[in-house]
Amino acid sequence: MELELIRTYHPDGTNGRILFEGHLLVYTIELPWKNNRAGVSCIPEGNYELVKRWSPKFGRHLQILNVPGRECILIHPANEALRELKGCIAPVLLLTGAGKGIHSRPALKTLMGLVVGELNRHGHVFIIIKSDPYEST
Repeated sequence: MELELIRTYHPDGTNGRILFEGHLLVYTIELPWKNNRAGVSCIPEGNYELVKRWSPKFGRHLQILNVPGRECILIHPANEALRELKGCIAPVLLLTGAGKGIHSRPALKTLMGLVVGELNRHGHVFIIIKSDPYEST
């Protein structure tokens, strides 16, 4: 299974949309691009594998594997990138500003509902992260 995350970069945050087979699944918020610096930057564009993960803080969520120069990059709930993220990706149902959105937990539930079945069947789920060719900041 392959997902696409199409990003738009802003000085105060990165907004995106996750597509499956060309259809919008959820929006995303992330930190702004700051040269992949840990804790302050979104991760580089590229092709990554997703795996299931559980923690007491986030419950069921996803981990992004093999991010260059980074460890433990997750897809977990958050509504304000600058306050709640350290390089991870948060799904949201509605974007409200640069790096800001609402209804993150229901958005994660939507995303998990799509990918968990594939992962449970020992399939692979990949996410291709790229910039929106039609947007510029």
